[in-house]
Amino acid sequence: MTDQSVILVNLLKVEPANCDRLLGLLKQNTETVIRTLAGWTSTRLIAAKDRTSVVIYSEWESAGAVEAMRNDPRMQACFPEISALASLTSVIGATVFSEAG
Repeated sequence: MTDQSVILVNLLKVEPANCDRLLGLLKQNTETVIRTLAGWTSTRLIAAKDRTSVVIYSEWESAGAVEAMRNDPRMQACFPEISALASLTSVIGATVFSEAG
């Protein structure tokens, strides 16, 4: 994993009525905090059509950058509000195959 970016995938389960609020919070946090952090490369927010799930797909330069993001006080301040709206499961990994047409 040292020669390629680290992928962080977060799956959030949310009540459909709270999906727009969650997406707004995630977008704002990405624009004001995430994009300022060392090692961040990109973020995509993906909402399920039924509004019960949101995926955050982000790329980072290293696992250390992900850990630093999680420990950033601005992120720590945001976690309770996100937790109030959705449950969260995270996976950290690396791309092992990619194809585009």
